[in-house]
Amino acid sequence: MKSPSSLALVTPRASRPPTARHSWIRKAKPAQLPVHRARSAASGARSLRPRHALVALSLLLLIMVAACAIAPAWIAPYASTTMHSDAILQPPGAGHWFGTDQFGRDVFSLVVHGARQSLLIGVAAVLVGCSVGVSVGLLAGYVGGWLDALLMRLTDVWMAVPNLLLAIAIATALKPSLTNTILAISVAAVPRYARVLRGQAMAVRGRAFVEASRAAGASHLAILRGHILPHCGAPILVLATLGVGTSILAGSSLSFLGLGVNDESPDWGYLLTQGRGYLTVAWWTVTFPGLAITTLVISVNLLGDALRRKLDPRQGPR
Repeated sequence: MKSPSSLALVTPRASRPPTARHSWIRKAKPAQLPVHRARSAASGARSLRPRHALVALSLLLLIMVAACAIAPAWIAPYASTTMHSDAILQPPGAGHWFGTDQFGRDVFSLVVHGARQSLLIGVAAVLVGCSVGVSVGLLAGYVGGWLDALLMRLTDVWMAVPNLLLAIAIATALKPSLTNTILAISVAAVPRYARVLRGQAMAVRGRAFVEASRAAGASHLAILRGHILPHCGAPILVLATLGVGTSILAGSSLSFLGLGVNDESPDWGYLLTQGRGYLTVAWWTVTFPGLAITTLVISVNLLGDALRRKLDPRQGPR
């Protein structure tokens, strides 16, 4: 028989203190936390994959369009003026990937050569319209007072007319050409940039570093260039990126109406108006230029939206 002293050394499980009985649970909890974090991070990564894939695809398409605009002769198998009298309205095939039009021209070559005009219209119109709109918006937002009221009332009247309708009116008053098309689209886009930049300038002009620069004797031009404009860079970049797609669409609309570029290397909008009479017998003459416009505009908009999410601090880390 065991002595009472030996029985006292054996402590039953039920009589063990709670700290000893549940210590293994507390030790396991810290090891489980990284697993849950890893799972949540993995699920977040899976949810972002489709969006990132679309952005990468859009960037790849833009690079391809830029290559077509820079060196169309290296990509297109034929010149934009080469006509094949024995292959008029030929459907897509091995010899002509996108078929031929009513003049026997290769549609694929026309689409490749038309990328330069379409992309040039979109980029140049944004550069001109953004430069004027940013200048007006910064001046109105920084100076304020009667100048702000005057410029914004003029901008309100400007914005009362739809952009495309204003571009059509300006292009109608001028003769159809590449320069006039860019001018018409850029003039119609000025109020949008002016409105956004005016609000940004008003938000920045009252901050402490601007007041400190003004107290130190800095000129108004130096404050605008060194403080106001850098803090408005993100909205300008996002608006300009999204404006490229809008300008390309507006330029194609003007060309479709016969008010845009109609030279020997027409843009995609003019290809649509040339082939619309043959839509029932040769669908490829308008389908592939239309797909090119749609793809380019969607790609630019996706990149602009991704850029907006990246630069917007309210969206959090992406």
